[in-house]
Amino acid sequence: MVPLPPTERPAVPPTPARVVALDTHDIRFPTSRELDGSDAMNPDPDYSAAYVVLRTDAPDGAAGHGFVFTIGRGNEVQVAAIEALRGHVVGRSVDALCADPGSLSRDLVGDSQLRWLGPEKGVMHMAIGAVVNAVWDLAARRAGLPLWRLLAEADPEWLVGQVDFRYLTDALTPEQALDLLRRGREGAGERAAALRDRGYPAYTTSPGWLGYGDEKLTRLAVEAVDEGFRQIKLKVGADLADDVRRLRAARAAVGPDVRIAVDANQRWNVDEAIEWTRALAEFRPYWMEEPTSPDDILGHARVRAAVAPVKVATGEHVHNRVVFKQLLQAGSLDILQLDAARVGGVNENLAILLLAARFGVPVCPHAGGVGLCELVQHLAMFDFVALSGTTEDRVIEYVDHLHDHFTDPVVIRDGHYRAPAAPGFSAAMKPASIAEFGYPGGTFWSADLARRTADEPKGNTV
Repeated sequence: MVPLPPTERPAVPPTPARVVALDTHDIRFPTSRELDGSDAMNPDPDYSAAYVVLRTDAPDGAAGHGFVFTIGRGNEVQVAAIEALRGHVVGRSVDALCADPGSLSRDLVGDSQLRWLGPEKGVMHMAIGAVVNAVWDLAARRAGLPLWRLLAEADPEWLVGQVDFRYLTDALTPEQALDLLRRGREGAGERAAALRDRGYPAYTTSPGWLGYGDEKLTRLAVEAVDEGFRQIKLKVGADLADDVRRLRAARAAVGPDVRIAVDANQRWNVDEAIEWTRALAEFRPYWMEEPTSPDDILGHARVRAAVAPVKVATGEHVHNRVVFKQLLQAGSLDILQLDAARVGGVNENLAILLLAARFGVPVCPHAGGVGLCELVQHLAMFDFVALSGTTEDRVIEYVDHLHDHFTDPVVIRDGHYRAPAAPGFSAAMKPASIAEFGYPGGTFWSADLARRTADEPKGNTV
């Protein structure tokens, strides 16, 4: 057979791009040395990230980034859990993943053997969330949109298809979710413009870490008000006399019109939570956060009934959408605090946002940790633009450290999050930060080990 001339040969279709690698990194920052992040239950956190990058063979070099926030020891366990998902991800079509991230979410949650380690809770579920979030980051990058816009401009029917309604339909059906999303699209363009112009309201926890002295607390509280924040948060729960003194100092610093939220980080039994909250009531705390075990749905309901008008806020340690459903059904919370990395990623957080909208409960996302501010801003902004349609009594937590390690860090102006414009989920860390703070071989930790080794007393020699 005579070969066809080159100009007459049939075109070879391009090979579809695929995920070719799942890379993981154990990233740790020494925040415990300045007591940043300290609270009654976690006195010495080293803010850390089990970080994942989905690499592809796409011609544009597209990659997806995600992570799980931890506070130090055990971050290697979280990394190992992410690595256990490699076989589910590597080899998948990039186009198919970006067109339907829910397909991967369903496969990861539904792996029967890995599911035994939960189900849908704990280290394995957080690992799933990191990988699913990395897919959404990849999808938004390929669409050329920040994630909040990708979600807000998506077809409501498609969004409903991204949600797992298993175990939810006694509280939220697909039809009800679709109705919420369709109604949320009304006026979405005007709200998106307002968001770009003004931003989304924030509150700051930066003055209130439990390890800070009164002078530092007061100075940072005054600075927060000067920077435009209308709400701050203090950690409480270790010693009542200390909490009274610190709240008195904070109230004097910010005046009567700035909200002060307080956070016990799960410290108390139910009766103790009620007594302690009442003891602090003279300082008009806006909400009491995590007053008892995050799994105690009925306990939270008792606290809420007993401490009103102080509100009860919880959610950063809630395992999954089913527990959120029960908290809402039981009337256990006034403020729902979802976390971008605790549950199974964007898909499950869509379910949680829809549940909150169904019950009319405001969402004030948790963001006290490395990278969480970068992530949750997208979820809250989607909720404002295309679901709840309001920022009334809604604020995103803000802490003022570690943002410089991200390629698209949050921007705060006049107490508001500025709407991200760069494509993606704002999850990508700088290569230099990975090289420096990778554990244990990064340049910071290697030098730290060398210093500590040199400082150790030498044994006596004979």
